[in-house]
Amino acid sequence: MRLEAISWERLTGSLAGRIAETEAADGSPWLRVAVDGAPAAGPEGPAAALMDALRLLGRPVLTVAAGGFLRPASLRYEYGREDPDTYYDGWLDTGALWREVFDPLEPDGNGRVLPDLWDPDTDRATRTPYAELPAGGVLILHGPLLLGRWFPLDLTVHLMMSRAALARRTQERDRWTLPAFARYEEEVGPVETADVVVRVDDPRHPAWSGWRA
Repeated sequence: MRLEAISWERLTGSLAGRIAETEAADGSPWLRVAVDGAPAAGPEGPAAALMDALRLLGRPVLTVAAGGFLRPASLRYEYGREDPDTYYDGWLDTGALWREVFDPLEPDGNGRVLPDLWDPDTDRATRTPYAELPAGGVLILHGPLLLGRWFPLDLTVHLMMSRAALARRTQERDRWTLPAFARYEEEVGPVETADVVVRVDDPRHPAWSGWRA
C-alpha cells in the first residue's frame, strides 16, 4: 500500500470534509465513524481533533471511547490479568456498545446514546447520563481492535503501526497485549479493511493512504 506524508491538520480537514458529504449507508440520520488504533497510537487524539473540525462545520458530534465499555474485571481477568486472547475478544463489551451506542443510531432510533458504561479503574458502573445526538449528528468511536466486529460504521480510520514501532511505544506493563494486535492484523486485516489508513510510527510525521475507491 502506498502512503503519502500529510500533516494532522490536512488529514483532519479531509476527514471532516468527507464526513460532511457522506450519508449513512442504511439511511440513518446519524453517521457512525471509528478511529481504530492501539493505545500506543493514541486514537483519542485524532478523534478529538475530528470532533472539533466537524463542530466548526456545524455538525453535532459525540465521541465515545471504547474504554468506557469494557467488561467487569471478573470477566476480563477470568483467565488471568495478562491473557492476550481474552484481551482480543473478551475485554470489550460489544453487546453493551450495540445496545447503548449503535441501536439508538439505527434509522428508527431515538439518538439517546450512553457515552460510557463501566469504569475499568474503579470496576464500577459510571452512571453517566445519556446524551442526545440530534439528527445529522456524528458519532466518533475510538479505541483498539474495533474493526471486524460488524458494527454499523459508515467510515473507518485505522492508525497503523509497524510491529517494531508498536512494541517500542507500548508501555512495559502493557507489552503482554502485543500478541493480540498481531492476531488482529492476521485475522481482521485492518489495513485492508479500513476506509483510511494512517501510519503513525512517528506521530510527528503521519502518512496516509488517501481515500479508498
